[in-house]
Amino acid sequence: MDKNVGKKESFIIEGLAGQKSLFGTIKINGAKNAALKAFAAAVLFDGAVELKNVPHTSDIDTISSILEKLGAKVQGKDSIFKVDTSALKSTDIDRELAAIMRASVVLTGPMLARFGKVTFPAPGGCVIGARRIDLFLSGYEKMGATVKLDDKKCLYSIEAPGGLKGASITFNKISVGATETLMMAAVLAEGKTTLNNCAREPEIVNVAEWLNECGAKISGVGTSVIEIEGTGGKLLSPAVPFITIPDRIEAGSYLILGALCAHDLEITNCRPDHLEALTSFLIDAGVPIQIKKLGARSLEQGEIRIVGNTNPNSSFKSFTVKTQEYPGFATDLQPIIAVFLTQVSGKSKIEETIYEGRFKYVEDLVKMGADIKAVDEHQILVKGSTDFDQLPEGQELCAHDIRAGFAIVMAALVGQGSFTVNNVHLIDRGYEKLEERLTKLGANIKRLSK
Repeated sequence: MDKNVGKKESFIIEGLAGQKSLFGTIKINGAKNAALKAFAAAVLFDGAVELKNVPHTSDIDTISSILEKLGAKVQGKDSIFKVDTSALKSTDIDRELAAIMRASVVLTGPMLARFGKVTFPAPGGCVIGARRIDLFLSGYEKMGATVKLDDKKCLYSIEAPGGLKGASITFNKISVGATETLMMAAVLAEGKTTLNNCAREPEIVNVAEWLNECGAKISGVGTSVIEIEGTGGKLLSPAVPFITIPDRIEAGSYLILGALCAHDLEITNCRPDHLEALTSFLIDAGVPIQIKKLGARSLEQGEIRIVGNTNPNSSFKSFTVKTQEYPGFATDLQPIIAVFLTQVSGKSKIEETIYEGRFKYVEDLVKMGADIKAVDEHQILVKGSTDFDQLPEGQELCAHDIRAGFAIVMAALVGQGSFTVNNVHLIDRGYEKLEERLTKLGANIKRLSK
């Protein structure tokens, strides 16, 4: 189980007062959102699978613990893990662990496909609309499963005793989780499954290509229509290891931080082609970015550099951002780009189209001095450039989720004075050793256990 869960830890951060004094190199880790799905996909295999370039985040600890509770063997050293689900003895996903990480719902697809049944807690309680779990459930029903909800326990039981059957499924809204989960479920189903209006994220492509190398028959991945010819229950062979692609959200996070806080920053082991929506915004705003392609195949791996970034942040231009599914601007970078826009000159607008309730961080930024006004629950107006000042004694900042937590840390670094950021266990879910990596760049940030 995640060792940080239940621990009250904070970051104490000394602001740079607008100075761009950070410099150095950040090597991007494997994509958490790809590695998590590969852990879940291990259920589809006959024998142990090897996963490489796995990041050291607490979400990886959590998915490992969930699998171990089900009876799997999980071994990890450095960035290489071996997962063996041969001896799975339970199909009941642990309620406590699932509550820590709602993304654990992706396990339901492989579990249902292999064992014909799975039990799991309703994410966020029994309200399913906002979580879009209805897309998962209706998909399972179209594949022949029956879904039952215990209202008192908020517990779902799904059964397909005769195995899942191929079906044509159209998502009424694009969903990364539903796309990858039903794709994995269809791998062991009987017959052909067609998924329409699919998400196209690189992490989905990463997992699908690995599954194909191991015996799956998935086509169209990376497009809006995915077709899967099921194996009829035959498990996949662990022919090759899964190699996690670089984390585009981590790379984007550090790139935005570097634009505000670093005079020179090199981001290595990244995929610039996965970040074009962000880099185009930053380049147009005036951030001095250089993109370097490495390898024989264009942008297979590369570097992004911020060089000679000495002009004040107020010299950057404002812009309007609308979050969209890939290849549009990533919703996970929305809180972080909001901090950037508080520091540039002019008026900006951010429209969040993917998730509800993703502006909780705004209250903290306003406390620090940001000029942000809500238009409605999906749009905010940002006016810059504003200074971030130390809060009155006794007031502290809060990480509301993984990405908002990084945004608040970045805001504190931009500010003047000392800041305390609470709930850092949420940041640990998506960023490996954040305080250590920022310290190496020259930041003054310490972790404090209360």
